[in-house]
Amino acid sequence: MGVLRAAVLVAGALTSACATDAGFDVLIRGGRLLDGSGNPWRRVDIGVEADRIVAVGDLGDDPDAARAALVIDASGLIVTPGFIDVHSHAAAALATAELSDARPLLMQGITTVVVNPDGSGPTDLPAQRRALLADGLGVNVALMVPHAGVRQAVLGMEDRAPNAEELRAMEELVRSGMEEGAFGLSSGPFYAPGSFATTEELIALARVAAAAGGVYSSHIRDEADYSVGVIAAVEEVIRIAEEADLPGVVTHVKVLGPRVWGLSRTIVELVERARARGVEVYADQYPYEASGTGIVGALVPRWAQEGGHPALLARLREAEQRARIRAEVVDNLDRRGGADRLLFARYPADPSIEGRTLSAIAEERGAHPADLALDLLGGGDAGLISFNMTEDDIAVFMRRPWTMTASDGGLTAPGEGHPHPRWYGTFPRKIRRYALEDGVVGLEDAVRSMTSLSAGVFGMADRGVVRSGAIADLVIFDLERIRDAATYEDPHRLAEGVEWVLVGGEVAVAGGEPTGRLAGRVLSR
Repeated sequence: MGVLRAAVLVAGALTSACATDAGFDVLIRGGRLLDGSGNPWRRVDIGVEADRIVAVGDLGDDPDAARAALVIDASGLIVTPGFIDVHSHAAAALATAELSDARPLLMQGITTVVVNPDGSGPTDLPAQRRALLADGLGVNVALMVPHAGVRQAVLGMEDRAPNAEELRAMEELVRSGMEEGAFGLSSGPFYAPGSFATTEELIALARVAAAAGGVYSSHIRDEADYSVGVIAAVEEVIRIAEEADLPGVVTHVKVLGPRVWGLSRTIVELVERARARGVEVYADQYPYEASGTGIVGALVPRWAQEGGHPALLARLREAEQRARIRAEVVDNLDRRGGADRLLFARYPADPSIEGRTLSAIAEERGAHPADLALDLLGGGDAGLISFNMTEDDIAVFMRRPWTMTASDGGLTAPGEGHPHPRWYGTFPRKIRRYALEDGVVGLEDAVRSMTSLSAGVFGMADRGVVRSGAIADLVIFDLERIRDAATYEDPHRLAEGVEWVLVGGEVAVAGGEPTGRLAGRVLSR
């Protein structure tokens, strides 16, 4: 009933919600507040003026409440800080007029995304900022300096260490990005060209980010047993965090493939031993058993990628080189549990294969899966959904108080491609399945992992909490209805149960429907 009443009010009040001379711009009445701290819910009213929360408590006798421009009756609903997605690939889409409203993100309750993950993204952050703001933003965006982008700008796709002059040039790019307000350095030493970097190179660049108060977030060098192994890869993040003296994040933490299942407990022990001696290490995670990457990332050896995609295709045209690459692709297929665990997500050169497995397409075409995968590279890389985690390992990581929530998702037009369902459902899925149904974590802890923990790790002042003086990024959802609707078979389905979203005090979702308000900002640390 509260939602219906507020939906009636909102039609006339949205235009005046930030223009009143007296009283709250928005008053949220009687919601069950989970304030982001991990504490149990308490019933409160919340008063918002402009972009700030100005009052939290029983506001029944407050004269400003009586003059509120917009009243939202949140009786029976949960109120939380806006969710923060600390690993998002949505930047390019958000910089387009078509997708800048961020509808699939808002309907999950996401109000802030951290972009340029895995070391990918542009090094010209002022230009990226301008592009993001050109058509307005539905959500807030925090930028990272991408290591692979930095390395490629200086060294291209060369597999070698930088000389002293080149390293100084890379350090200057990181410094410039941090001065432009970036929140830290992201890396992806699993992928080329990040994989060509030594640990010492990453430490040197992380020190530059640390000097500006930044974070180091890494798609670790190995999540399975491709090269150094997942244990050594986590140890590398710990070493970088320790020697560069900054927070380190093992991003989208997992143990990938049957060969390493069960090593989650060893990784937890590593992180907790490091934290016990004073190293600030965290992780983030998406609540799915499948990861997402491409044929190149999942199957092609890194040595074959030196020089970029044209050089890779040239090697594939040479019989001896192709045979060597193919042998490693066969091994990598086994590493990921077989071709039937790889689902095509996006392949513009032949969209008919999207939503189908590599094994099914290979059988249909009478080809070995390794040969088919390599042949497809002629049309560009193909996005893959890779079913390679266990629920036990997911739960082990999720229960840790240092694990944040992240989507590793992007943003696309409805019906375009066959994306991983995490693009549409990550945050409601964690609440519905892992907190409410399976009890892997408590509801309070799930919300904390999406809000105050993330804001604290990334240094987002006045976000991720509900208190007087904080930014009014807020989510109101129905605990009975919140759920992810997107599936692997039908991924373009908006999440359900999020009734209201405020971004910087402006109503972005009202009564379960996006308002079209573009109140997001590009944040600076």
